[in-house]
Amino acid sequence: MSQVLVLNCGSSSVKWRRYDGERALDHGTVERIGEPGGGGPTDHTEAVQQILDGLDLTGLAAVGHRVVHGGKKFSAPVLVDDAVLAAIRELIPLAPLHNPVNLAGIEVARSALPDVPQVAVFDTAFHHTLPEAVATYAIDREVAERYDIRRYGFHGTSHAYVSRRTAELLGRPYEQINTITLHLGNGASACAVENGRSVATSMGMSPLEGLVMGTRSGDIDPTVIFHLRREGGLSVDDIDDLLNHRSGLLGLTGVNDMREVLERRAAGDQAASLAFEVYCRRITGYVGAYYALLGRVDAITFTAGVGEHAAPVRAAALAGLDRLGISVDDARNDGDGDRVISPDGAEVSVCVIRTDEEREIARQTRDLVGAA
Repeated sequence: MSQVLVLNCGSSSVKWRRYDGERALDHGTVERIGEPGGGGPTDHTEAVQQILDGLDLTGLAAVGHRVVHGGKKFSAPVLVDDAVLAAIRELIPLAPLHNPVNLAGIEVARSALPDVPQVAVFDTAFHHTLPEAVATYAIDREVAERYDIRRYGFHGTSHAYVSRRTAELLGRPYEQINTITLHLGNGASACAVENGRSVATSMGMSPLEGLVMGTRSGDIDPTVIFHLRREGGLSVDDIDDLLNHRSGLLGLTGVNDMREVLERRAAGDQAASLAFEVYCRRITGYVGAYYALLGRVDAITFTAGVGEHAAPVRAAALAGLDRLGISVDDARNDGDGDRVISPDGAEVSVCVIRTDEEREIARQTRDLVGAA
């Protein structure tokens, strides 16, 4: 098999990367899509067409597309046909910001490359191995089934790649290692991976649940929503906007970039110090919960923008867990690249690994098309 092109359509950008086997050839990002006065493409259809027009696609064997939500239907990558497109479209209510732009990318690529296989790789697929007791919310069963309410989980391609890469870094068989992966970026999630299978994850029916994020609140008492509606008079859309776009680090400090939060904290800013503590304590709680769930933890791995670059976050998030065999070596924590940052002989290896969702999408695309 030869080249695979990966298209990763986000809400306002498209990242692309081309691979020849395991080797990355070239890459790029189209940003500020649809932003007034931003100078970018007007929509994702134009953005993807712009990417394809600028590439020599000779020898292209397949295109892999990131699709955020596969619902209960898609538990693995699939070759795209009209039925798959219709199913992804039906799932738009579960991912109204992302599935439409994912569809736009697929449709443009199908039209431009009618003889090239298109593969949909779902962000939720890695979490289809969640036990029912983990995926089920304790609400009326008929209501849950009618409206597809359950824990789906997200960042699946990242958690899959990072947990596998952790096993490689430690020289351990992937099917014999228990890992807690912490994807900490503007969006953030934790995942418990038992012998290569996701058995718990912090994001739920949507990416709002779980850890504190750049603009999302993470875990919150649902009564807050009722209170804001009844006492504050906020509409459902207002509350949705508040919790998804004006909360998290942004809500606590006015900025959603952890680098700026850390700078303000170092300068003595109390709001930044509180936000840092709230952020890290939430991570600590999930690490402890997943440790108990797994029973044995071989590694804890930090990844994504904050996870890979914010040494103070890594140290604070795991502080006080020495009795569980978890600790961070300060000198190693300040290093660079994929590495182990726990002391020699530590019971639990603490790692930092650069995530590569596009490489994971390419791998899954290659495996599927090669087997088709």
